[in-house]
Amino acid sequence: MVFERLRALIAEQFSISAATIFMDTSFVDDLGADSLDAVDLTMAITAEFDVSEADEETIMDFITVGDVVRYLSGNYD
Repeated sequence: MVFERLRALIAEQFSISAATIFMDTSFVDDLGADSLDAVDLTMAITAEFDVSEADEETIMDFITVGDVVRYLSGNYD
């Protein structure tokens, strides 16, 4: 499942429990992500889901975990 895989990546990236990550979790507001965090997470997503380079920029613009899940589910699941 995309959500579980993504949640594990986010938990590792931010050193938090996966149980605290939900579809409506905001990268900035809830996780305190900055631009470096966004780049690091995007690189991890790229590797995990075999995302193309062109789509990396798209992923960096998403606001919530659910945004990324929906995008990956429709394109890379």
